[in-house]
Amino acid sequence: MFGIADYGAFVAAIVVFLMIPGPGNLALITSTGKGGIRGGLACTAGVIVGDQALMWLAVAGVAALLAAHPALFHGVQWLGAAYLAWLGLRMLLAKPGAAPVLDMQPRHFLRQAFVITLLNPKAVVFYMAFFPLFVDPARHQGLLTFGAMALTIAVLTFAYGLSVVLLTHFLADRIRANRRVSTALEKLAGLFLVGFGIKLATQ
Repeated sequence: MFGIADYGAFVAAIVVFLMIPGPGNLALITSTGKGGIRGGLACTAGVIVGDQALMWLAVAGVAALLAAHPALFHGVQWLGAAYLAWLGLRMLLAKPGAAPVLDMQPRHFLRQAFVITLLNPKAVVFYMAFFPLFVDPARHQGLLTFGAMALTIAVLTFAYGLSVVLLTHFLADRIRANRRVSTALEKLAGLFLVGFGIKLATQ
């Protein structure tokens, strides 16, 4: 289909990739908790834009460049790890009632999610190594093939993001009623971000 080898497997791989716990999912949950449905959808848009940027960079040959120069990839990995750890530390050290680490305005949720996605080594590895496996060399149709893959990724990411946002919003209304639980969850989110950063820096 459009030069994509085993389209069904490609869709399944994207869904599994989206469901793997990581900074992107945490950003979706945190943004929805802070900014409601608008914040969560803005974050979803940021993830989609970040994914599209990584995919088209891979198409342009950046993936081959990173594969040929491991030091460059490790630099991206360290940069992403440091950014995640910095966000996590800010959330851990924030005092009750202080301005949120993730800005309440939807345009900032989008930008934050875009940067997290762009610097997430898990996403970089996917588009560098895994994504090309689904391109059928014999039936490849150039931009049509890549365009179909990009559209599929965007639609699946939006559907997944919307599901997470609606579920989180439903639960967030109940969580916000208890200030202690809300604060504890924010600290837990910060701890997870620091953990993600350390894991990415040491793997």
